[in-house]
Amino acid sequence: MTTAPAPLAAAPDQRLVVAFLALLAGAIAMGVSPVFVRHADVGPFASAFWRAALALPLLAVWARIERPAGAPAPRWNAATLAAGVLFAGDLFFWHLAIMNTTAANATLLATLAPLWVMLASGALLKEPVTRAMALGLAACLLGAALLIGSSFAFAPERLTGDVYGVVTSIFFGSYFIAMRFARRGSTGMTPGLLVYRSSLITAAVLFVVALMLEETILPASLTGIVMLVSLGVVAHALGQGLLAFALGSLSAGFSALVIFLEAVAAAAVGYLFLGESIGPAQALGGAVILAGIYIARPRAAPVPVAPVTAPIRPATPTREAE
Repeated sequence: MTTAPAPLAAAPDQRLVVAFLALLAGAIAMGVSPVFVRHADVGPFASAFWRAALALPLLAVWARIERPAGAPAPRWNAATLAAGVLFAGDLFFWHLAIMNTTAANATLLATLAPLWVMLASGALLKEPVTRAMALGLAACLLGAALLIGSSFAFAPERLTGDVYGVVTSIFFGSYFIAMRFARRGSTGMTPGLLVYRSSLITAAVLFVVALMLEETILPASLTGIVMLVSLGVVAHALGQGLLAFALGSLSAGFSALVIFLEAVAAAAVGYLFLGESIGPAQALGGAVILAGIYIARPRAAPVPVAPVTAPIRPATPTREAE
C-alpha cells in the first residue's frame, strides 16, 4: 500500500470568521456615535460620561448571563483597570482635540492608534506583526488621508489641538493593548464582564471630569435623553462589547484597524443622516481603507488534509504463469 503526500489546505477557522464579523459590526456601532453626540443637549465631556454610564445596566446583564450558574465572579485585574482609565483618557483628549483643532485634523491624527498598537504588539504582547498587517496599515493610513485629507490643514494656532489628537491616538492604542491582555488566554476575562468593569472605571473618571469642566450635565429634552441612551447602548455597550469579543480571537494589531472602519462608518452616516457630502476623493479613501483591512485580514493556519491511500493492485499473471 502506498501513501500519497498530505497536501495543505487553508481550512477556514469559524472562530476567526465570527470574531472578524463582530469587529466589523462593532466598528459600525461605534462609528455612528457622532450622530448621537451632535443631538445631545449636553457638553462633550458630559456626553462622554453618559456614554459609559448608560451602558452599565445592559453590560451588567450581559456579564451575568456569561457567568456559569454558581460560579464566582473573577477577580479584578490590572488590565481591566487600565482599560477603563485609558478609554476615559481617549475620550477626554478626543474632545479636547475637537475643541482646539479642526475635526479633520483630530480625526486623522487619532487614526495613528493602530501604528502604536503594531509597534507595541511584539514587545508587550509577543504577537508578531505580519507583512500583510503592515501593508494593510499603510493602505489604511493612505485611505484615511484621502478620506479626510482635503479638510486637513496645519496652523500654528491649532498646534495644541493637533497634539491632543496625537495623544488621543496613544490612549486609544494603549486601550487596545490592555483589552487584548485581559481577553487572551484560557484565563481571559469574558467580553461582557470586561467591558462592564472597565466601563465602571471610565464612567467614574469622566463623571469627575464632567463635574469640573461642564456647565450642563443633564439633558434638557426628550431628544437629548434618547440620543444619550442610544450613545450608551449602541456605541458603547454594543460597539465596545463586540470589540472586546473580537479581541478574544484576533490580535490587537489587526483589531486596532477598527478605527479606520469607524471613520468609514462615520462618513457614511454623515452622508445618510447629517447631509454631509462625499466627494470622489473621500469615496476612494473609504475603498482604500476597506482594501487595507482585507489585506491585513487574519488567515487560518494551513491544516493537513487526510492522506490519500492508493490500493495495490494484484500483479497481472504472465503468459508463463498460465
